[in-house]
Amino acid sequence: MSTLLDPQTKILVVDDERPIRRFLNASLSNRYTILEAENGGDAIQSAAVNNPDAIILDLGLPDMDGTEVIRRLREWTDVPVIVISVREGEEDKIAAFDAGVDDYLTKPFSTSELLARLRVALRRSNKIENESAVFQNDGLMVDFAKHEVRIDNNHVTLTPTEYNILKILINHAGKVLTHQQLIREVWGVNYEADSHLLRVNISNLRRKIENDQLKPRQIVTEPGVGYRLREL
Repeated sequence: MSTLLDPQTKILVVDDERPIRRFLNASLSNRYTILEAENGGDAIQSAAVNNPDAIILDLGLPDMDGTEVIRRLREWTDVPVIVISVREGEEDKIAAFDAGVDDYLTKPFSTSELLARLRVALRRSNKIENESAVFQNDGLMVDFAKHEVRIDNNHVTLTPTEYNILKILINHAGKVLTHQQLIREVWGVNYEADSHLLRVNISNLRRKIENDQLKPRQIVTEPGVGYRLREL
């Protein structure tokens, strides 16, 4: 398969380790225009000046933690942010996703996986949100104008809560949403501690839209973190 250069798409790489920046530049520069920053302050400034299409961000920066960079970015931009980090703990991942990161890869990672995650993030950010649009994904069809859901062209009846959860996951397709993010959007902040309520509704939703609940293809679990609607 041939690789096409898209110089109009700018990727900001933020890492204090020069070898990592060089590796990512070599891996991505034949596809995108690469910008670099070695600390959080420079990253925020570069994002404001250069308006990148996506940011690849290490959490361990010399001047501030990567989660703080994400929080500051989210005050004024929805640019996709993919974290690359040696931190593997659930608490670190949850903190990053709650701050507003789009995806999370632990080091070491493969270039092909990073490119795949980057393509999903760019594709999601380029989507035009349209309530009259029809979403289709591996046999799943959702007509937002008609509030109609079909699996393999068979009508599926969802409760209002199940439909709302599915709609939120679709609006963030490809992105992990933490348990707390989903609970806040569906039920509000007063229910943030009630993770059982979310699990029950996700289970019921999967029963209706998945061919195999034990091996779900649409709504996948990120253990200890949340859920992602996987684009297929």
